[in-house]
Amino acid sequence: MEARDLAASSPIAALPRRLEAASPRYGEKVIFGLLAACAGLSVLTTTAIVISLIVPTVQFFGDVPIGDFLFGTDWGPTFTPPTFGVLPIVVGTLSVTFWALLFAIPIGLGSAIYLSEYASRRVRKTVKPILEILAGIPTVAFGFFALVFITPQLDKIWPDHFLGGPPLIFNVLAGGLAIGLMIVPVIASISDDAMSAVPSGLREGAYALGTTRAKVATRVVFPAAFSGIVASIILGLSRAIGETMVVLIAVGSTPNLTLSPVESVQAMTAFIGTTATGDIPTGSTIYKTIFAVALLLFGMTLLMNMLSVRLVRRFREVYE
Repeated sequence: MEARDLAASSPIAALPRRLEAASPRYGEKVIFGLLAACAGLSVLTTTAIVISLIVPTVQFFGDVPIGDFLFGTDWGPTFTPPTFGVLPIVVGTLSVTFWALLFAIPIGLGSAIYLSEYASRRVRKTVKPILEILAGIPTVAFGFFALVFITPQLDKIWPDHFLGGPPLIFNVLAGGLAIGLMIVPVIASISDDAMSAVPSGLREGAYALGTTRAKVATRVVFPAAFSGIVASIILGLSRAIGETMVVLIAVGSTPNLTLSPVESVQAMTAFIGTTATGDIPTGSTIYKTIFAVALLLFGMTLLMNMLSVRLVRRFREVYE
């Protein structure tokens, strides 16, 4: 039999002689272009924000030495004579953030473990949306909640001589608790998603060895989802450190260099919110101070996000 006859009788001959190109999918090209435009817009927006902060900040450091700004302990840019030591409001910001995370991390992770490992499907569908409603409440409502409810309750239960006495009307602890309540849904929701993504085979293998549900949750699922949990905490941290209305209403505007949770301090966002009201002459040193503080806050948030990416990559678990 000739080679031509063999080729004609082979199963391959039954296939089409050539694969014709599919018709162009213009819809996918449009979607790709829109997605690329969205990504480019976000990059351009971030770049524009950085440029708008850098230019006045450079002019500010032409009037104020950078060492006095970063390491000074007296903050009073609107006083006479003005002082530009930013350390008190940086410490105030970090103090409020610390108490917020101290409250939010245990509750958020506990909620995530319950939803992922203990709750039934029906309970999960009911509880998780209700928990996430907290993320949609306006932050000004959290601020007033801290002022009219949390602070009076703290005043009732606080020992008279503990850490200098009962909390003041405006204090760090009340603002920190309110911000912590606000970021609980962020930590709980993202951590729950990370735990739910852990392969069920890990759980089944642990149960086959006679492990209890608590040990499966804490020693199997939690380590496997650690990268997502770290990301949720860093995201909550970024939101806490950039919160404005809660610290403005509940924490006060007194730039004290203190770590006491019962005293009033001023956060960086509170300074920006109270100063950038249109009453400051444009181009003055006080006006440029707003941009310097904003750029420092932006740098702190960027550093935390970079740390988050590094930790996520370090502890990421890949399953086949």
